Amino acid sequence: MKILIADDDAVSRMIMERMLRQIGYEVTAAENGRDAMERLLDKDGPRMALLDWMMPELDGPEVCRQLRTLHGHRYVYLILLTSKDSREDLVAGLDAGADDYLIKPCNPAELKARLRTGQRILRLEDTLVAAREDMRFRATHDALTSLWNRGRILEFLHSALQASESTAILLCDIDHFKRINDVHGHLAGDAVLREVAARLRGAVREDDAIGRYGGEEFLIVLNGCDARCLPERAEQIRKAVSEGGSIMDGVTTISVSIGAIAMGGDDAAPLPVEAILNLSDTALYQAKSGGRNRVVIADRLVANHAH
Repeated sequence: MKILIADDDAVSRMIMERMLRQIGYEVTAAENGRDAMERLLDKDGPRMALLDWMMPELDGPEVCRQLRTLHGHRYVYLILLTSKDSREDLVAGLDAGADDYLIKPCNPAELKARLRTGQRILRLEDTLVAAREDMRFRATHDALTSLWNRGRILEFLHSALQASESTAILLCDIDHFKRINDVHGHLAGDAVLREVAARLRGAVREDDAIGRYGGEEFLIVLNGCDARCLPERAEQIRKAVSEGGSIMDGVTTISVSIGAIAMGGDDAAPLPVEAILNLSDTALYQAKSGGRNRVVIADRLVANHAH
């Protein structure tokens, strides 16, 4: 594990560096508090630090204080090194945000034991952060496809319509999906859903969004896409699914029907989200009834037939 030693005394710093390397740490050093702060804020900076109490630029307690005010920054375990042994001073150091303290000169065995405690705290912190991120992911993503779930993609749609002058919405439905489930079983159906999700994801840009709208339906939001570019973009997405090759034995072809609409870029009054989704659904119905594997644009209801 990487650890920072910050001390303006070169001899003390050298002794501590040697001690830390002997017990297996990767050591980086700083001569003052400002330099220590910069190293700790680096994206790949140390997760543990030994900070001398008295340093130029920023003292040890001030480094602790400033680091703790940065919400969202990964947790760093901070130990103050001090010759101060009064209860008031130690309380002041801990109140500043230090996790622990060591009285100089440090005993090697005590240093090793306190650093092990720090490692346990960091492992616990990492476990809690991972659990929180997993819960956040589960709350906003579909478990089967890992796409955004219905609630999250609708939130994105609301935001996109408010923020962008032109936004396109595509409602995509897997063709003959019930037949796949009936003939090949639900495990095959799940595999098809995952594969279609992957193909759709690969066909959109980073600033676009895609979510599982429900069942075999997917909702795609294209930022900055108006009525002029929508037919081409929608056709590219349709082809990304239908021309993606076989999925598994017995399911060699798959396609989607798409109902789409472009909002913004004209003088028409904005529509509420429910009305936009209803128009997309109507266009999707026309694409399905018109032979499937095609795109229907809701604002013009022009069918772009698959070739």
